[in-house]
Amino acid sequence: MDRAQKEKVVEELGQIFESSGVVVVAHYTGLTVAEMQDLRARMREAGGSVRVAKNRLAKIALEGKPCASIGSLLTGMTVLSYSEDPVAAAKVAEDFAKDNKKFEILGGAMGSTALDRAGVEAVSKMPSREELIASIVGCIGAPASNIAGAIGAPASNIASILSTIEERGEAA
Repeated sequence: MDRAQKEKVVEELGQIFESSGVVVVAHYTGLTVAEMQDLRARMREAGGSVRVAKNRLAKIALEGKPCASIGSLLTGMTVLSYSEDPVAAAKVAEDFAKDNKKFEILGGAMGSTALDRAGVEAVSKMPSREELIASIVGCIGAPASNIAGAIGAPASNIASILSTIEERGEAA
């Protein structure tokens, strides 16, 4: 690569380190091309990406970024897995590491927080953004469905509810 290409790679890596919710660093020594393609496909499905870059260029790109603490992990044959969703890349990397013993997670960063191997595992067990949104919508929707059910109920049910409330009021 000539100097202009290296500068472009450093700029692209800088964008990745700034905009990603999580970056996972792993060794991939011994993985076949098919296994790497499988990792890339899984990551793409989850909304993330995989990048292999020269460690020296990645360290230059890390300078001044919130996740600069992962620079020490960049030794040997490393691959960067990243996603905007703070959980997606960690989940995919953990699942892939379980299937492929040659894929060894070293650590990563979540914003300015450095993660060790256990930290990446902990992040991977957190619910994703979509799962959180679904649970919040479920909580919000439950009371509305109860009210709709009561309103749509036959008049006899409403009458029995009113008589129960009346009895409680007399008992008090």
